[in-house]
Amino acid sequence: MLTHNDLKKGVQFIMDKQPCEVLESSPIKKAQSRAIIQTRIKNLITGAIYDNNFHQGDSFQEAKIERKEIKFLYSHRDKFFFCEKENPSKRFELTAEIIRDNAKFLKQNEIIEGVYFNDSIINISLPIKVQLKVTQSPPGLMGDSAQGATKSVELETGAEINVPLFIEENDIIEVNTETGQYVKRTEKGAQN
Repeated sequence: MLTHNDLKKGVQFIMDKQPCEVLESSPIKKAQSRAIIQTRIKNLITGAIYDNNFHQGDSFQEAKIERKEIKFLYSHRDKFFFCEKENPSKRFELTAEIIRDNAKFLKQNEIIEGVYFNDSIINISLPIKVQLKVTQSPPGLMGDSAQGATKSVELETGAEINVPLFIEENDIIEVNTETGQYVKRTEKGAQN
């Protein structure tokens, strides 16, 4: 069992029968009262982030979260289909509600991590940085570069992000999956 003092950044515990992770934690003490732990928590199933205060005497069960490698197969409408990395016959699906913004950076046949709670998959975890090909890129206009201007391009996954003007079609770029922002160009694409 975990007490309120154990709720430090990164600790995963069960609250209201759902796995949660502590994102931030700081103790506060009010005059003539017990110590309170002020936290910011993420629900690992819904992705909801909220603030919560815990008091002396509160206790929680530790959440047993497992991570296994899975393969993204394809998406159809708002459903995303995966299989176990070593066993392609074991397929399962997740909805867009569960995957949320991660969907923008999923490539077919990519190996990612599945997040499991009580032997059921509850979400996916992408690497912080992924490399994706630019499929559509409007030309940059001469004279726009003085202010560090950007343009919107489309990636092979269908995601649209802002990049510097020198990025062209077929370039391979690195994207931060947590922020959805351009990091760098990793490979200059062959022009037709």
